[in-house]
Amino acid sequence: MKTRNYAENPDQKINWKVFKAISPYLLKYRRRITVALGCLVLSKGASVCGPFILKHLVDSLTQKGIAEIILVPTTLIIAYGFTRLTVLVVGEIRDTIFGRVCERAMRKIGLEVFQHVHHLDLEFHLSRRTGGLSRDIDRGIKGISFLMRFFVFNIVPTLLEIILVAGLLFYNYGISFALVTIIAAGFFVLFSMITTDWRTQFVRDAAQADSRAGTLCVESLLNHETVKYFTNEEFESNKYDQALRHWEQAKRKERLSLLALNTGQALIISLAMAIMLWLAANEVRDGVMTIGDFVLINAFMMQLFMPLNFLGFVYREIRGATANIENMFSLMSLNTKVLEQPNAPDLKIFGGDVTFKDVSFAYHDERPLLKRIDLTIKGGQQVAIVGASGAGKSTLVKLLFRSYDILGGTILVDEQNIANVTLKSLRESIGIVPQDTVLFNESIFENIRFGNPAAADDQVLEAIKLAHLDDFIRELPDGSATVVGERGLKLSGGEKQRVTIARTILKKPAILVFDEATSSLDSESERSIMEALNKISRGYTSLIIAHRLSTIIHADKIVVMDHGEIVEQGSHSELLEMGGRYSDLWIAQLKEKD
Repeated sequence: MKTRNYAENPDQKINWKVFKAISPYLLKYRRRITVALGCLVLSKGASVCGPFILKHLVDSLTQKGIAEIILVPTTLIIAYGFTRLTVLVVGEIRDTIFGRVCERAMRKIGLEVFQHVHHLDLEFHLSRRTGGLSRDIDRGIKGISFLMRFFVFNIVPTLLEIILVAGLLFYNYGISFALVTIIAAGFFVLFSMITTDWRTQFVRDAAQADSRAGTLCVESLLNHETVKYFTNEEFESNKYDQALRHWEQAKRKERLSLLALNTGQALIISLAMAIMLWLAANEVRDGVMTIGDFVLINAFMMQLFMPLNFLGFVYREIRGATANIENMFSLMSLNTKVLEQPNAPDLKIFGGDVTFKDVSFAYHDERPLLKRIDLTIKGGQQVAIVGASGAGKSTLVKLLFRSYDILGGTILVDEQNIANVTLKSLRESIGIVPQDTVLFNESIFENIRFGNPAAADDQVLEAIKLAHLDDFIRELPDGSATVVGERGLKLSGGEKQRVTIARTILKKPAILVFDEATSSLDSESERSIMEALNKISRGYTSLIIAHRLSTIIHADKIVVMDHGEIVEQGSHSELLEMGGRYSDLWIAQLKEKD
């Protein structure tokens, strides 16, 4: 998947299409948006009224003289205070109301992306980078919040206020004041956009330097034992210091470019205000304007240019937000290659028979992996599949689970083509104990309950007993409430496998699959786990992918694969008598033990 990360694509322009993509999620809350926009109009109206009230207040003071200050109409003071309060309170109400809309939209979009990614096929998940994917989703959701809050309630209102103020100045004081306002605002916006585009390269370089330094730091600390083994602490420190030096230089350039942006903006504001005040002062001197008019024009200019000061930052962030939102929505455009047929029925389990008929498969067209496989597993039968690495053993499991679709042939479960039934019903009927066990960073109890989230506590405890986990759990200070750590790192390989077995028992599937579940364990752990597997698989259709032949000698049938083909089938004793491929593997493993 091609990403459009703004940090890596500084020339990315604002993508207006994202507003169209977001709008359906926002328009569900039309009433709230209408109220929020009403608050926006009221707030801007009060904001524009404030300088006029201030003008009349100042005129009132200057006309009556210092001795008569006490006689100044208090209504003007109250009115001015009320307008300022209205601007603040209505603005808060607007943000609160629209904030609920943004949060609901973010929740809805985030959930839809999360669900969609979970439904994508195994090929996507094998090629993706988990960290990058989570950042894409996180950046996209945060981008929606930023876009709505800053664009809708900062950029657009400010531009509307500029037009409104220019109109009022033209109506009350003539075209010169309106022209200065529009020209100054135009120059300000143009300068901010051009300068922001120029300094983006420095922002990007600083971000990349920061990422490199952070990566070096984390990687070095994660491998602290290796660093100590080779006494390379000083080497690692020098590498980290060099990365920090690049970051320091990049930050200096970013800071200087920000200085150029801020200085240019300040110069435009200062020149505009100086010209406006000079014009107003001349009008006051000639008696055309009052001191209150002078104060009004100054207040308007201050009121206009204060929010524009943030334009460079907001413009850059809006570009980044639209790029991140586009990147997140691009995930929604990805489609899984494993599809259900419309109105597909659920799989019905009767006896648990599994049949591979003339099955062919390849991950890549130029390299066929399975070649016309024919295999029948009767209900309740235990069948083991053995062979060298790359023979296609685990691929059979992936095809049965429909992680991929076959290129030719048919896979049947109780005479039902798995391509014609719902994926959910098929996968609910199959329980897999994989070679690489991954647990959630939760308690042992909750990790087991994951096999059936609706299971009662008594059912979880029963699964623990069947998996022979109860003795181990009793030795733990926190018992089954013990948190296993990230990916189960606090447990040994054998302990993790037992948790996975208990989880699969709790699922109660009709078909059990053990995909080299003991290949990474020591002999003692392997023996105890195989006892558990043999016990729980009685009465179930079970498929065992095995590396160590000693673990499957009691299987009802052993299937030997080589280069994507089934070359031998039979019981352990029958295959040894044949003196073929299985016999060679058996002898080779006996020699390894010696």
